[in-house]
Amino acid sequence: MLNTAIKAARRGAAIINRASFELDRLTVTQKGHNDFVTEVDRAAEQAIIEVLHTAYPGHAILAEESGGSDNLHDENENVWIIDPLDGTTNFIHGFPQYCVSIALQQRGQVTQAVVYDPTRNDLFTASKGRGAYLNEKRIRVTRAEKIADALIGTGFPYNDMSGLDEYVQMFRIMTQACSGLRRPGAAALDLAYVACGRLDGFFEKGLKPWDVAAGSLLITEAGGIVGTFAGESDYLYKGDVLAGTPKVFAQMVQLLAPFSR
Repeated sequence: MLNTAIKAARRGAAIINRASFELDRLTVTQKGHNDFVTEVDRAAEQAIIEVLHTAYPGHAILAEESGGSDNLHDENENVWIIDPLDGTTNFIHGFPQYCVSIALQQRGQVTQAVVYDPTRNDLFTASKGRGAYLNEKRIRVTRAEKIADALIGTGFPYNDMSGLDEYVQMFRIMTQACSGLRRPGAAALDLAYVACGRLDGFFEKGLKPWDVAAGSLLITEAGGIVGTFAGESDYLYKGDVLAGTPKVFAQMVQLLAPFSR
């Protein structure tokens, strides 16, 4: 199953890579305020789904652009959760921070994960109980123990501005607490960076399952923790996600729990 997901991610990334050389010819539409989609998102998603359905025709699909498959709510034990191009706004502008994210959820648990960064040829993979890897080398979260020494990733509102004031409060708190705050613009890749030690922690509100599923397994298999702002485990469909090394995670919960829904 992991090999199939890797094949699917590379198939989608090939479409993305070809399009990256002709950004001026892209057809871009808006799903909402500052929420963009291109024909590349859709083409990559269809290519990914084709690979997955060829191998596993009975499995359900939950994808960013096409939504849920007809059998998604038929008590299907296997659901592929797909973001064909996380970081579309970055991609449109030629900013090299975007990725393909694919996860398999089985009986409610994420068991396989692939996050592929086509700009760097970075392939992050994980299988439940078997560790996390970057380009076939085992990865671990950092040993950071104090949030004061931690580099933290985040995301802030881009289409729904109703929570902007709340985010400004969180930004102030976290900027004062940690050694640096970063907002690269692709949550799935940010989570992968926590898993491999490029970031010590991450937090963001309002994420979707396809933003979180693959990255969350990478982190837990790399020795980190993922939860809601209150430190609970129902983050996948709740949307408010906090992740980090065990001790940094605990300190982040203390700071951000008041913002939990």
